[in-house]
Amino acid sequence: MNQIKIDLAYIVNFISEETINGFQKEIDIHYPALLNKTGKGNDFLGWVDLPLKSDREIFIRIESDVERLRKISEIFVVTGIGGSYLGARAVIEALGHSFYDLLEERKFPYVVYAGHHLSEDYTAELLEILVKKNYSLAVISKSGTTTEPAIAFRILKNHLEKKYGKAGARERIIAITDKQRGALKGLSDKEGYPTYVVPDDVGGRYSVLTPVGLLPIAMAGFDIRKLVQGAADMEAFCRSARTIGENPVMAYVAARNALYRSGRNVEILVNYLPNLVYLTEWWKQLYGESEGKEGKGIFPAGVSFTTDLHSMGQYIQDGMRIIFETVISVENNKKEVAIPLAEDDADGLNYLAGKRIGYVNHMAEKGTVMAHVDGGVPNIRIVVPEISEYVMGQLIYFFELACGLSGYLLGVNPFDQPGVEAYKKNMFELLGKPK
Repeated sequence: MNQIKIDLAYIVNFISEETINGFQKEIDIHYPALLNKTGKGNDFLGWVDLPLKSDREIFIRIESDVERLRKISEIFVVTGIGGSYLGARAVIEALGHSFYDLLEERKFPYVVYAGHHLSEDYTAELLEILVKKNYSLAVISKSGTTTEPAIAFRILKNHLEKKYGKAGARERIIAITDKQRGALKGLSDKEGYPTYVVPDDVGGRYSVLTPVGLLPIAMAGFDIRKLVQGAADMEAFCRSARTIGENPVMAYVAARNALYRSGRNVEILVNYLPNLVYLTEWWKQLYGESEGKEGKGIFPAGVSFTTDLHSMGQYIQDGMRIIFETVISVENNKKEVAIPLAEDDADGLNYLAGKRIGYVNHMAEKGTVMAHVDGGVPNIRIVVPEISEYVMGQLIYFFELACGLSGYLLGVNPFDQPGVEAYKKNMFELLGKPK
């Protein structure tokens, strides 16, 4: 059952319903091409039917490996960059305890990340922790030669072998890589590491529902079966709902592209919960790397309210009118905290006594949407009932499908990333890499 709703009430002052519905003709051309894998970049469309086709045996295998590694690990290091870690991190942080690393009793290993940048200080400080803790790791890379994770894995592999010996290290490393080729696949075969496959037809930023995301998410203690079921139900719904009026993916794509064509070329994804920060980071990569080509594309930005209302809020309210906001509105919180009554009412908050913080947050959200719309900023609202494995699965598939469709409306291939190679060429020349 679809639990995601799109509210376009706050853009009709800027874009008419007629204009939004006018996208149906374009969508009717591109939507079947996406679902049937006949459009641009169709060799990377394996993610489209992945949820409904998910092999349930993979759950059993992941759960078995996770159970084994939990017994010997206080920390689990996810070694990867871009889509090789952002999707997993988005789900883990959305679902997890905000202070999990400080809890005295932890049922599951604490998940940390490496190979997602080139900070020497971060790497040294990570090693300072790992020397004192039992740990294991997943190294995630199709090729095994991507600079950032390859450097991190070389260092961590060396550290593991010194700490536990070669045989001990072998028990603590899992490789998620290409099925047949690449440096990491070759090393894994040589060393005997357990391996999972990154499907050939799934690009990194669309890979969170493969072992790339599922293994770390399961290691952190979350139900990957519910996650994939949410995505599968969203896929089934989106295959049957064929109009903008009933399909939230089509509605979102039509609205954002209508705003883009009217001159709004910056989209700000807004969250009101700090544990959704990395969902925003995943979304930024998904849309930036998919749409930003050929001098086209909506620039994806993100803010966390109410925190950023005290910084970026000023620009959004009064700055250049080239932006629109997409708000992730979460109806229900996981926990409850009420505001107490104070005898002296020195802070003037007694009018809120007995009210939950979540209620205040929702009123802040409504008030902000109204203010920004009044200030000339259209708002799209994506309404979800809660943050759970099932809903996160739906949200992930929703954004993936919308991204592919939106890229087709732009006229670009949303499944390649030619611009990513430019910095690498310069960096390798500066480093003196052999040709």
